[in-house]
Amino acid sequence: MASSGTQFVLVASLALLCSCLAIKVEYDANAIIIDGKRKVIIAGSIHYPRSTPEMWPDLIRKAKEGGVDAIETYIFWDVHEPQRRKYDFSGNLDFVKFFKLVQDAGLYAIIRIGPYVCAEWNYGGFPMWLHNTPGIQLRTNNDIFKNEMQVFTTKIVNMCKEANLFASQGGPIILAQIENEYGNIMEKYGDAGKKYIKWCANMAVAQNISEPWIMCQQSDAPEPMINTCNGFYCDQFTPNNPKSPKMWTENWTGWFKLWGGRDPQRTAEDLAFSVARFFQTGGVLNNYYMYHGGTNFGRTAGGPYIATSYDYNAPLDEYGNLNQPKWGHLKQLHEAIKQAEKFFTDGIVETKNISTYVNLTQFTVKATGERFCMLSNGDNTGDYTADLGPDGKFFVPAWSVTFLQGCTEEVYNTAKINTQRSVMVNKHSHENEKPAKLAWAWTPEPIQDTLDGNGKFKAARLLDQKEASGDGSDYLWYMTRVDTKDMSLENATLRVSTKGHGLHAYVNGQLIGTQFSRQATGQQMVTGDDYSFGFDKAVSSLKKGVNVISLLSVTVGLTNYGAFYDLHPTGLVEGSVLLREKGKDIIDATGYEWSYKVGLNGEAQHFYDPNSKNVNWSCTDVPKDRPMTWYKTSFKTPPGKEAVVVDLLGMGKGHAWVNGRSIGRYWPTQIAETSGCDPHCNYRGTYKDDKCRTNCGNPSQRWYHVPRSFLNKNADNTLILFEEVGGAPWNVTFQVVTVGTVCANAQEGNKVELRCQGHRKISEIQFASFGDPRGTCGSFSVGNHQADQTVSVVEKLCLGKPSCSIEVSQSTFGHSSLGNLTSRLAVQAVCK
Repeated sequence: MASSGTQFVLVASLALLCSCLAIKVEYDANAIIIDGKRKVIIAGSIHYPRSTPEMWPDLIRKAKEGGVDAIETYIFWDVHEPQRRKYDFSGNLDFVKFFKLVQDAGLYAIIRIGPYVCAEWNYGGFPMWLHNTPGIQLRTNNDIFKNEMQVFTTKIVNMCKEANLFASQGGPIILAQIENEYGNIMEKYGDAGKKYIKWCANMAVAQNISEPWIMCQQSDAPEPMINTCNGFYCDQFTPNNPKSPKMWTENWTGWFKLWGGRDPQRTAEDLAFSVARFFQTGGVLNNYYMYHGGTNFGRTAGGPYIATSYDYNAPLDEYGNLNQPKWGHLKQLHEAIKQAEKFFTDGIVETKNISTYVNLTQFTVKATGERFCMLSNGDNTGDYTADLGPDGKFFVPAWSVTFLQGCTEEVYNTAKINTQRSVMVNKHSHENEKPAKLAWAWTPEPIQDTLDGNGKFKAARLLDQKEASGDGSDYLWYMTRVDTKDMSLENATLRVSTKGHGLHAYVNGQLIGTQFSRQATGQQMVTGDDYSFGFDKAVSSLKKGVNVISLLSVTVGLTNYGAFYDLHPTGLVEGSVLLREKGKDIIDATGYEWSYKVGLNGEAQHFYDPNSKNVNWSCTDVPKDRPMTWYKTSFKTPPGKEAVVVDLLGMGKGHAWVNGRSIGRYWPTQIAETSGCDPHCNYRGTYKDDKCRTNCGNPSQRWYHVPRSFLNKNADNTLILFEEVGGAPWNVTFQVVTVGTVCANAQEGNKVELRCQGHRKISEIQFASFGDPRGTCGSFSVGNHQADQTVSVVEKLCLGKPSCSIEVSQSTFGHSSLGNLTSRLAVQAVCK
């Protein structure tokens, strides 16, 4: 309905600050009102720590070119305050610089302070010292937690104020968020949860900013908080306050990837459908989560078992490349939305059902009588031709929305993709040359102290790994001594019960076995939140008398979501350690005195630093399949500007550093399930995260991003790997990510743009047909009709060029013998 109610003025100041006029932000149920201009907002999530400062300008520019109005990001407490009251805002943690770049690009910003973020981030973004604070309970009505949360929130807000980042100061930030998806789990916290969320609202208001505060997934958000929606679809969402705008803080563009999992994929058609339906039903702000996913550098991946790549099938891929056709299809959607903006924000709205699944919404500007219409077909199988009388007939494919300018002219349909499809490839920078083999050096991880049972502290029980280690490492040694005087040592086994996520067991210095809670080898992965497992292996290294048991427990990212997720046990806590013979328990060492050591000696001595003086590298007898081994090599920086990746196929599991900077965990031996992939994904019908999966039977992640800012321009680079389970480095190579093939399948009346990447040019037209071509990219074929000169016309326009533009029309190609039917152009070209 038309806007007629009171507008809620959130900024009164019109002062001139830092040469920037203050921006007045208001809202009502139908619009975000910025300096009096009624707007709908398209936003996109880009997490600054998942990329590098050198990448930020390009990511922001591409988002703007894609039609995005605002950039959203969380603020990540754990990396900003790794130790209590000791802060870090350097490098890729400089969120102030990030927001200033957003403003320089002419975009707005949305800050989601949380400070709980989820985000598939380690421990949901909480620092471990917080968990270990005596008397604390996280995310509930606990005074100790609330004080720490308020201190950090105030710290971030004050930094924004000092940098003049809020709109009221002339800055880019127009919205701020407190807490995150608490409504999903609040019931488990009872009355304490309700009191906590009210406190969050009051604490946020007390920060004295003029911009609106939002709470996502919080149906009882106290005023003046605006509750918002997260999910794959939010067209049915209604704010709890009728005066609040309908906002979608997380439209999931894909999904995250697990070690051992298949690649998630959400089609461009379905994503566009969800956005169009949202605005058709009164939406005001849509934020893509993610617009650029990026990389989980270091140990930031949560989960557990979240992969290092956080690509998320976003419009910009992990490396910042355009993910086509998703980026281009959404760009055209945003153009259609902007055409309709005044109708969405000021129009009188009338919706009627044309058929069971088809709705027509007409927006009319009362003052001028101008109209804009949207036709949605929610049927997941049946197309529909809508007869709108004098306005015309319109074909609406199943599961799609059509935008009609003036209610008479189709300007966009969510199911009709007319933009380029790019097939990305990983190539050696010199395509015609075989890459030189890397020369490797190695050194063993020093573990004799722990094999001898010597730790740094002791306890007469099995400790929780995250608490004992402070999450300073993926690794914690548990060591004890047992006397086997009552054992015959025949058929002895070691049985360990652990909460995960991995275990390496040594007895008297001999490795007797390795096990992980999720052994993904192409079979169905175990799912759910239970990462506990039982380790049961034969022991041949026992001797009469005193024996040393050394257990190296391994985490693969800490839990980041759920009620009381912070209390999920890790490591051997609540477990048991037993020596058994002939199926009977002989020695229960669970309650023995245990010695502990956090992390690896190589970590403590900075083996990953090429300049470390604490390591002696050997270039002889370089081993393969040897656990607990460090490898080092040097390599040249690939020329050009294309994204660089390292192919770690052949390695087992571990951590990688380039020039001393972590590029994250690697685990190419984790193989995705062999079934459940869909090479011919049907975009129609409700999307779930297990739909349209790809990459079955392959390593979950084989290639790992090496940002160019990590590399030396005029000197050799150093790659250092810590190999945990055993691997062979001989086939490790560095490659660049680029566009290999470009395709288009566009309807008559559109313009097709084909674009290669970097210094590459269109070298071959593999297919071109204007008429009724069949198939998809990679399998096009000529239909019953086509214009004779299609191939020669496309070659003339495109060959030898980095990009070309093609008008899809009969004036370009001639007649295709289709009569009154609309022709299409299908093209497939090679970039080289």
